[in-house]
Formats: sequence, C-alpha cells, structure tokens
Amino acid sequence: MQKDNVFFKFRKNTWLKLTQSKTTMPNPIHTALTCFGMSGSVFHAPLLTADKHFVLSKIVERNSEKSKQKYPNVAVVKSFEEILKDESIELVVVNTPNELHFEQAIAVLEAGKHLVLEKPATNFSWEVQKLIELAKSKNLIFSVFQNRRWDSDFKTVKKIIENQLLGNLVTFESSYNRFRNFIATNTWKEEKGAGSGLVYNLGSHLIDQSLVLFGIPQSVTATIGTQRQNGKIDDFFDIILDYGARQQGVQVRLASSYLVREPSPRFALHGDIGSFIKYGLDPQEEALQQGFLPHSPQWGAEERRFWGKLNTEMGGLHYEGQVASLAGSYPDFYENIYQAIREGKEVEVKPEQAYNTIKIIELAYQSNLERKTIDINI
Repeated sequence: MQKDNVFFKFRKNTWLKLTQSKTTMPNPIHTALTCFGMSGSVFHAPLLTADKHFVLSKIVERNSEKSKQKYPNVAVVKSFEEILKDESIELVVVNTPNELHFEQAIAVLEAGKHLVLEKPATNFSWEVQKLIELAKSKNLIFSVFQNRRWDSDFKTVKKIIENQLLGNLVTFESSYNRFRNFIATNTWKEEKGAGSGLVYNLGSHLIDQSLVLFGIPQSVTATIGTQRQNGKIDDFFDIILDYGARQQGVQVRLASSYLVREPSPRFALHGDIGSFIKYGLDPQEEALQQGFLPHSPQWGAEERRFWGKLNTEMGGLHYEGQVASLAGSYPDFYENIYQAIREGKEVEVKPEQAYNTIKIIELAYQSNLERKTIDINI
C-alpha cells in the first residue's frame, strides 16, 4: 500500500487525539463489544469510535486490558454478563469465536438489546432462523457484519454489472487467497470444529457478495479440503453456484486457498461483449490495522495500479483500459445500523440473507461429502 499519498499522511499517534475529539450527536447509541480480538480491534472498535452516532461504552476482555491503550475512556469488563446487565447499552456486537455466537446472540436479544453478529452469523442455518424469530418478536434490530459489501472492488464490480458494461454476464469468478503455509498456534480458527475453516471464514464473504449480486442460485457444486501438512481445518475451497435460468445462465465460481503465493485476480467477469479483471484487495483493512481512522482524507481509495481492466464495447466503440475503483466505505455499515435503530430504516445486511449464506455453506459441505451437485431450495 502506497504510504506517500494523502490518505497515509495521518500518523498513528494522531489516533487518540482524533478519537477523543469526536463530536457525539445527541442520543447516541451506547454499544458494547464482546471481544477485543482481531475483529474487535481492527474493525468494530475503530468504526464505532469514529462514528458520531455511537458511544463505545464497554469491551469484554477477560485476561487483559489491551483496549485501554487506544480507548482509555471505554470501560473494560471481565464478563459477558456485565454487558447484559447494563441497561444503558442498547447495541451489542457479538464478535467472539463462532462457537459462542448463537448462545450469546440469544442472550443479547433476550436482554432486550439490538444485535450485530460478526460473520458468518452462526454455525447452522436453524440457529439464524431462531435468532430472526426472536428479534422480530422483541422488535429488535439484528444484522451481520458483512463488511466486504463495502469493499472498493466489490462496489465497482456491482456498478459494472448494474450498468451492463459486459453485456450478458456468463461467468463471475471471485477469489480470496492468502499465503499462509504454516499452522497458526493459539487460535480457534485452526482447530477442527463447527464453524472453523476457510468456508466459514472467507467463504461467507464471497457467498454473501454473490447473493447480493445474483440472488439464490439453482445449485451448488463444491470441493473443500485441507492442503497444508498437519492442517486440521479446510484451508481451500472451490465452489460453483449455478444460476441456470434464474440469472440467464450465469455461473459463479468462488475460490480460496491458504497456499497461493502469486496473486491471482480478485474478480474475473466475462460477458458476451466484454470482460473485467481486477487484482488487489480493498485497502481499508490494512489501513485500520495500521491505526488510520475512517473518514480520513481519501478513505478507502485504491491506488491506481490496482484499478481493474475493462475490455468491452460501448456505444458502438471498443474500449480497453482501467476503471477507477469506487472508494471503499466500511463506515456505511454502522451508519445503516444507526438509521435502523433510530430512524426505522431497513438494515442493509438482513438476517434472512445471513440465513441464506449459512444454508449454502451447509449445502456446499454436503456437495463435497457426497461428491455431487446439490439443488438449492431456499
């Protein structure tokens, strides 16, 4: 990531000053985080503290107080139950390991608090359905943190499809690869169990994006397995979602692996008049990891070298060249949550969509196990 552009002129040591100087709007939503691991420290805490509509009140850290380094005004509590008992907290972000999601989400809703679940929501589709029913019965907001809907590359791809710049789309390929040729220690994500593995981790993002673009597919064919020596979890997948007549025959291919050292296209789209190829990843996660705040100048803007290449026909002319990526906008997720809680607007990431994502994950595992294509009836 280029460090000399305007976006990266914000120094890490400005974080505390900018965070403390945030002007909070009247009647903010007091919020709690159930964990300060990777998702809490990199995504949720920065996004919440940068949004004037929220006050991050409490963070659960059972064995440390790391969050105090950046958020000295946020109370650190030692148990999940302390959050539930706090009547001032309206919204709880459940971002603990996947195996705890369902149990804690039920408790949050039973306590009368709005709920944001870290993806992939839960380990089983029936659990999502129960949460949907409970949230509706209590008139509470329930959404899932599918932040990759606000990636710069995905927003650009969505616009290209909406404007039919490729004509009749026939192939949509989405890959999210990493090179991690070792087994990370001291992390539940490398331990065998429900909700672990690459399909739940990164696959939930790719499936969600596909559902946003194309809706429910007709069938799924999946190959899922373990490529790294001594690996305990699935660390690669190749999932084909066939839309048949539902989307004029478009075929979606979703892939991910921990053993891809040489970058492959993040997106590859082909239609009957053109193609779009896109390399590189949205810059927001790296920026957040480095301590930069949302709403900094040029937030979410990609470097030109990562812009995708479009080769197509427009107005009887042949065009071949780069397309400037739309800026990524993770803050939009929590802005929508605020609008849903305070203004009664619909949530962008609907819990029913989370159900569909988990259901397709379940069917993908069934397809891999039975070595056949599985019809989808949701």
